[in-house]
Amino acid sequence: MWILQSADGTFRLTPGSIKTVGRAPRADFILDVALVSRLHCQLTAGDDTLEVLDLKSTNGTYVNDTRIEKANLAPGDRLRVGRVELTVDRQG
Repeated sequence: MWILQSADGTFRLTPGSIKTVGRAPRADFILDVALVSRLHCQLTAGDDTLEVLDLKSTNGTYVNDTRIEKANLAPGDRLRVGRVELTVDRQG
């Protein structure tokens, strides 16, 4: 299981899941804060991989302070969506 944690909450992804992050009620993981697009990015969890894909967000998606379009995440990485910084961890 992949865990993304911030002061605004904790998100858990099981292998095989695909989740969206954004401000909109239809997002799987809702971050109703400034600078977050309605549908900001998508997370795809595998057994050993966690991929993030920017969904053409206005303010960008960042991994370890680098703006990305698509990237693989590893435990310890920092995913920034708007002003929210999520720390990536893996359990199990």
